[in-house]
Parts: sequence; C-alpha cells; structure tokens
Amino acid sequence: MKDAHEGKALHSHIKEEIIQLIKNGEYKPNMQLPTEAEFCSKFNVSRTTIRTALQQLTLEGYVYRKQGRGTFIAENKVSQTLTSTIDNYNEQLKTQGKKPKIKVLSLDVIPAESTIEKALHLKTGDPVNKLERIRYSDDVPLQYEIAYLPWFKTPGLNKEECEKSLYKFLETQFNLKIKRTVETIELFIADETISEKIRVKVGTPCFKIETTAYLEDGTIIEFSKAIFRGDKASFLVERTY
Repeated sequence: MKDAHEGKALHSHIKEEIIQLIKNGEYKPNMQLPTEAEFCSKFNVSRTTIRTALQQLTLEGYVYRKQGRGTFIAENKVSQTLTSTIDNYNEQLKTQGKKPKIKVLSLDVIPAESTIEKALHLKTGDPVNKLERIRYSDDVPLQYEIAYLPWFKTPGLNKEECEKSLYKFLETQFNLKIKRTVETIELFIADETISEKIRVKVGTPCFKIETTAYLEDGTIIEFSKAIFRGDKASFLVERTY
C-alpha cells in the first residue's frame, strides 16, 4: 500500500483515473463499480484513499450509492455549449437523448428595485417582468432560473410560450433579436430554497450563471440568474483563434 504517500494528490489521481474509465465507456451508466477492496488491489492504495476518491465522485455526480448494495455509475451529465446560440435548451438536450421540459413557476410584473434597476438600466419603480422557471432533463430538475425583462419592451409575455424558447418568442412576438449575451459562472452552495426547487441537499455544490442579454442596438433586454445542479450539468466552452 502507498499509505506513506497518500494525501490529496493521490486520491485526486485515483478519482481522475475512474472518471477517465467512465468517459471511455469502460464503466457505463447504472453499472456497479468494483468494491473498495477491489479498487485497493487495482490501484495498490489504502481503503481510506479509495473511500475519499469515491466520496468526491459522489459529490461531483459521477457515481451514486445504494444503501447495502454498493456504488453505481450515474447517468451522463447534460452538456450545454455556452459558446453556441444556434440550438436552444430543448434542442441541446434532444441531441443527447434526453427528454427536455421547461416549467414556468410564476410570471409577474414587479417594480424594479436597485439590483434589477442597475442590471437592466432602468429607473427605480419601472415595471419589470419577473419570470421564474425550472428546466428538466428526463423529468429530473436540472436548473432553476429567474429572469427579469423590461415590461415596456415585453408587455405580453405568455406563460405557455415561456415553456419553450424565451429568445425565439421575443423575436417572433416583439421583433427583439438577441445579438449577444454576457455570462458569468460561479460556484453556488445550495440553500434551503434551491434545495427545494431542484431536489438537492442543502450544501450541495451547484453552478450559478448570471446572464445579461443584449439586442442588436446594444439595449439590455434580459438579466437572469440560473442555478444548475452540479451533479447533473457540465459546460462546454469553445474558443476560436
């Protein structure tokens, strides 16, 4: 055993080895992993190192545990391409063999307060559409989102249409074509509200993406905050040089 050299680097190395086996298809979704003892023999490390690697894999959504039965490979994470705006959410999931669904929780008109006022370049009290939605993948909640849009530009938002592509609806209904978006990604630890919305435990690591959407003339048309389940989502960013 390599106990004398164990530590963060070693269990991280074991974790990456297992992730590579998953990505290569050697370990397939819902397949049972070898036991801790078998992994100890395979990698020539202690049970503590294997246990730590498996705990991290569970936290990151690569595997899941069944009480009394062992550890199993999780379903593939939903991959979303941040640099591509050609395909909307539904299309991106369909190409991965997933069943997408968007559910509108609420659509209200509220007065702009300081944060939204600044984000949308409005005056205090200006009316704003507040759209609250949950996106699903195979009936599992993947993302909770709150979007804010200036009411004077989007006075007829429709709940039914917002359960499809919001940006396509803005273009067809209001002739508002999104030219570009600016997105920031941060780590977010699930609180009680997010725990309830996307069915994760309080304290679960998630992704938070804040998006500002601009029209062709540079006007800001939307500001949104979205929380993605860290165990179900991954993001692809492509740069062209």
